[in-house]
Amino acid sequence: MTHADRKVYGHAEIQDAVLGLRIPARYRHDWALFADWCAAADHRAIPAAPETLALFLYEHPAAVATQRRRLSAINAVHTRHGYPPSGRTETVRRHLDATRAQRLDRLRRLLLQRAVELPTTGWPSGLFGRRDALLLLLAATGMTFTDLTRLRRRDIRLDGDTFVATTRAGERFRLAPDPETGDNPAGEIYLRWAEVQAFLDQYPGTHLLRHHLTDPVEIIADPLDAEQARQPLLCPIDRWGHLPYAQSMTPQSVSVLVRAHLSGRAPMRQALPVPLQDDVDTGGEPEIELDPGYYERGIAARSRDHEALEDLADVFDEIEACTDALLENLMGVLERL
Repeated sequence: MTHADRKVYGHAEIQDAVLGLRIPARYRHDWALFADWCAAADHRAIPAAPETLALFLYEHPAAVATQRRRLSAINAVHTRHGYPPSGRTETVRRHLDATRAQRLDRLRRLLLQRAVELPTTGWPSGLFGRRDALLLLLAATGMTFTDLTRLRRRDIRLDGDTFVATTRAGERFRLAPDPETGDNPAGEIYLRWAEVQAFLDQYPGTHLLRHHLTDPVEIIADPLDAEQARQPLLCPIDRWGHLPYAQSMTPQSVSVLVRAHLSGRAPMRQALPVPLQDDVDTGGEPEIELDPGYYERGIAARSRDHEALEDLADVFDEIEACTDALLENLMGVLERL
């Protein structure tokens, strides 16, 4: 696509003949640079992925003010044509603000350190520990708490050793292995929580889950069906270890937990003793033998009650008539006062 493919449309806009877009005139040069680069590099200009914008900025170095102007142009064109502004994503913000990127990298290391230290076994300590570890891991990616709470089970995947989370808006957040050590605890942290959810898919309820977290066994997880894929990734947990079905955590609760873990003031979940499964009565319901005359006595009682209450409607009618008369007398007394 070249400048010949664009024509002026009035004084305020130009027409992009190839993409079929109307571009505000003040953005035409910056948009033309981006659109031409996308065409040459075989990238989609609209809607543009955050990674595409980050690569565009990397391959077109300029002053921060110039880069911000380019992003404003790209965002304006996206918004004008009904697409979310890709230039406002965390991926692009980090690329533009080196100080912000360094601060978030330090925070990421601290969050991952806290996540690794949390318990993974015991009841209910292992349950809270596994969920909070994944919560801290997701916070380490830089996504907002609101995006974090909107994640579904289908939104997480492992690309080799790289952890990938995709938000509802389509933005991808990645946590790759440490370039120096090659270590990446993200995959193991995620799989521990996924194991809890897979266990609950097979054995709903907390009775067996507490035994599993006390003495874990291998769980073979089947591929998610449509309903499971739509379930929230992170769920609230009450003090008894129950996980409400299809309920997500709130951004406020996530924020409180993240800050508590960072400050070292997170609630301590003591591991409670779990009775051996052999000591737990798992038998069926006790068998109850009914009296042979049970049904006959019930039918006779209902017949008797029906006869006794047959005149009850007439009684209620009389009570209502008396009430109306009393009310009418009362109104007459009030009028004479």
